[in-house]
Amino acid sequence: MKKITVISAVFAFTAVALGAFGAHALKERLLADGMLEVWQTAVNYNLTHAIAAFFITFRRNETDRWLKRAGLAWVIGIFLFSGSLYALALGGPRWLGPITPVGGLGFLIGWGCAAWAAWQSPTPSTSL
Repeated sequence: MKKITVISAVFAFTAVALGAFGAHALKERLLADGMLEVWQTAVNYNLTHAIAAFFITFRRNETDRWLKRAGLAWVIGIFLFSGSLYALALGGPRWLGPITPVGGLGFLIGWGCAAWAAWQSPTPSTSL
């Protein structure tokens, strides 16, 4: 889980940096190319899933296997989904377009694994 923690923290850092870069340094270019919304979508999904992957790594119980799978799926999803959108927004080759939904599938698989981990998790105690 340590690798997922580190990678997700790096992805969260890059999401913030790329969000700022897109909003300031690249804004005119992205607007002119009609790609500002694509860039913003990449940043949004990047940050959302980086935070999710980061936080699940701190949960320790018998569902760690499923949480690790969730984190790995989200990391792969960030790389494929957001990575392909960043590249496309900057004029990358059009063949990257079909990679984006594969990354989205990674996000869905991650959420499915997280849901399964939660389902298998013991009921939390209500006593303090």
